[in-house]
Amino acid sequence: MSSPIQGNLAKDRLGVPSVVFFVMSAAAPLTVVAGVVTTGYAATQITGIPFAFVTIAILLMLFSVGYVAMSRHISNAGAFYTYVTHGLGRPLGVGAAWMALVAYNALQIGLYGIIGFAAAAPLKRFFDIEPKWWVVALVTWAIVAILGVLRVDINAKVLALLLCSEIVIVLIYDFYDLTKPAEGGITFDTLQPGNLFVTGFGAVLVLALLGFTGFESAVVFSEESKNPRRTIALATYISVAIIGGVYALSSWAMSVATGPNQIVAASTENGPFLIFGLAADRMPNLLVDIGGVLFATSVFAAAISFHNTVARYTFALGRERVFPGFLSATGRRSGAPIAGSLVQSVLGVAVIIVYAILDLDPVFQLMFWVGTAGGFGVLVLITLTSLAVISYFTRNDNGENVWRRLLAPALSLLALGVVVYFAVINFKNLLAVPPGHPGETAVPTLSWLIPAIYPAVAVLGIIWALILRATRRDVYQSIGLGANTATGVTTQSRVLPSQYAAQHGPGTGQDVYR
Repeated sequence: MSSPIQGNLAKDRLGVPSVVFFVMSAAAPLTVVAGVVTTGYAATQITGIPFAFVTIAILLMLFSVGYVAMSRHISNAGAFYTYVTHGLGRPLGVGAAWMALVAYNALQIGLYGIIGFAAAAPLKRFFDIEPKWWVVALVTWAIVAILGVLRVDINAKVLALLLCSEIVIVLIYDFYDLTKPAEGGITFDTLQPGNLFVTGFGAVLVLALLGFTGFESAVVFSEESKNPRRTIALATYISVAIIGGVYALSSWAMSVATGPNQIVAASTENGPFLIFGLAADRMPNLLVDIGGVLFATSVFAAAISFHNTVARYTFALGRERVFPGFLSATGRRSGAPIAGSLVQSVLGVAVIIVYAILDLDPVFQLMFWVGTAGGFGVLVLITLTSLAVISYFTRNDNGENVWRRLLAPALSLLALGVVVYFAVINFKNLLAVPPGHPGETAVPTLSWLIPAIYPAVAVLGIIWALILRATRRDVYQSIGLGANTATGVTTQSRVLPSQYAAQHGPGTGQDVYR
């Protein structure tokens, strides 16, 4: 491990492809196609899921207009935290940071609950072993922890290999599904808007949006990117387009293979195994086995990506002394956020051990419950960020046209607000477990408790910001400045908020903060 220093992430390590690999690995395409798509069909009984992915992709493209416009003027690993700070003020920015840490830790840790399930078939098939889920989770955790303290571009290369393999096998499965349709031939019924906008469609939109979780993480790597103004914008748009295209194509192809009138029943009966069952009926066994392996590596790749995201959020807060300063420690040679990575690793292994000791269901009570909680948090954060973008550009357009600074963010804010509403009222459906499952009695309570966590955490963050304002004014004034913070120990040039405002124009630095 590299000896730590404080305050600097490695610069110019990531190009557009590398950032895309991080973003798309977080979205975990094969895991979503196998798990989220079939869960959506089974839980909602709605066949318009392919069109739901198209709809959400358009919505997220709309959100990305203002999001990437802001990234051209602010480069900070804090992402949501920084944007909300610059747009809506320091207290709410710190509240957003606390929400982001809860959300991304939940997403990352939730993946340890499904890795044993995903790896079970390949381990039995090739090695004739059936280890406990927590054994597989601990092995995965150890590898992710090691990668987390290595150079970010090494992580990107690992993700590139895993992601490209994953996308290729998904497309091969889609090809076989479409070339061997169910009786009645190829139909486009599930792509028709009328099959989506029926009673209960709100839950489908929420599930579809959760499948995109991770698309927003390109900004987290802005400080380590080459030409971040160009890289982050391209990576975000490319990722949303590819993710949306793959999800829509795959969920439609599955409905073609089963027949649109049978996709709900087939998803209910087979769950995540549907995609592999269809493959077994249509293609060589070798490709089915490869798909099973890549299902496991898809979860592994997502864990790497979210781990890196959490580590950088923690680093950003430590650098600005919102959290203890030691959390800004980075590797002298690797430039990786070592302290943030180690903290996330400790939390991850603690959760695995607790779930193993209490013998809790790793799939439903860890992956579905904790992961869904994380996805909901990201939904709340991107909605809040849309408002922050409007507020930020209202004070200074920074050369951005009215579409990028106002119209697109306003439309996305309205649409995302509607999705948040549906998420809250349908949360019970998102946490559904099989009848008779030991956790079934907890669902009604969790359906209101989990959404309530985020405003509660935000309030705690706001209170902490106000405490900093009253007791550590220098720290408070540097919130959101990133590498320019005056309280950090980085050897790079350090500026005060007033100087930052002078360098970056009105609407930045102390002009924005309250």
